[in-house]
Amino acid sequence: MLDVRKWTTGALRLVRRRREPVVVQTLRSAAAATVAYVIALRLSPEPAPLTAPLTALLVVQVTFYATLTNGIRRVNSVVAGVLVAIAFSVLVGLTWWSLALLIVASLAVGHLVRVDEYVAEVAISAMLVLGVTTVGFTAWARIVETLIGAVVGTACNLLLPPPVWVDKAGESIEDLARRVRQLMLRMGEEAAGRIPWQRAAERLHEARRLDHDIVRVDAALRQAEDSLRLNPRVKEGLLHRVVLRTGLDTLEICTVVLRVLARSFTDLAKARGSEDLFPARVGATVEQLLSEIADAVVSFAVLVTTDLSENAESAEARLSAELHTAAGTRDRLGELLREEIAEDWTNWQLLGAVLTETTRIIDELNTEHRTRRLLEELDRVSREQRAKLPRMARLRDRLGVQEELWRNRAGFGERYR
Repeated sequence: MLDVRKWTTGALRLVRRRREPVVVQTLRSAAAATVAYVIALRLSPEPAPLTAPLTALLVVQVTFYATLTNGIRRVNSVVAGVLVAIAFSVLVGLTWWSLALLIVASLAVGHLVRVDEYVAEVAISAMLVLGVTTVGFTAWARIVETLIGAVVGTACNLLLPPPVWVDKAGESIEDLARRVRQLMLRMGEEAAGRIPWQRAAERLHEARRLDHDIVRVDAALRQAEDSLRLNPRVKEGLLHRVVLRTGLDTLEICTVVLRVLARSFTDLAKARGSEDLFPARVGATVEQLLSEIADAVVSFAVLVTTDLSENAESAEARLSAELHTAAGTRDRLGELLREEIAEDWTNWQLLGAVLTETTRIIDELNTEHRTRRLLEELDRVSREQRAKLPRMARLRDRLGVQEELWRNRAGFGERYR
């Protein structure tokens, strides 16, 4: 009875995880390698054509775009290696010095044909082919098996579409926004009281460490961008890519400004010494302002990663309301700081910097600024695509697909899938 319960629990857990990208990718890779081996057994002259499943396994990457580009590069690398091996077998044969020349020549050819990470595959293919007695037989077998693996790996993406990693990238963006929020809240709480400059410096180090988080989010976003390219499951992949990328750019600017704000707090704590960081009324207003901006940062991340139009509209309304409230608190802080500087202008530069930096974050999160930035990026990407693929651009124009369509769909309240 216990074994049946464990098996049932495991089966239910597997069913719940069947749509996770890692599970989907594992099953796709295994299926592609197996099918490639079965086909190679019938078409390849080799008794154990393991090159075919190996190629399929390497070609079936996380995204269809990566699968297609990897398949082309891998086939090119194998063909180039085989041709180099045939040339060496005719001219010099296999000796210790010819092997060294073969490796050098293969690596050089790999760079010339631009196979990127498969440069070593050129030398490997050349050595494997040159090391056998029947060069022509082995060369043909290796080319056939490589083509089988590449074709099967590419076809696998058409029959079993690869997962879209947008949700994972969205989660990474929201996690980054929440970490920014937590740091802002801590800085606000400490601004309302007396803190030693060493603690303020700790917050500065935390703000600097956000750069590492941005690098991780950028990696997740690059994977999501690749998963949207040439993916039959995705409509309007360009819009999704631009929305996420510009959203991360905005959060990155906010983290940079937050780091500068933390530096201003540290310098002010050193200048104040044993006194409070801010006067009582000013400190309470700074705490309130940072709390409101922190909430707006999270709302901005939710807005960027929201799919449905209804949810996007509510997220935009919430963000606009939070930014309006924060702007009012910022104005009140400006009045208090002006009164404070009028009485004692010793640290007026640092006090003014606090107001400037909080204003910069509010402006970056502004929805109108965000929409202009989004439209500019869409125009830039569209121009680049036209320059790279002019024939495709002319065909798109003939079909009536114009840039104005992107503009009409670029509003924050409308998101499409």
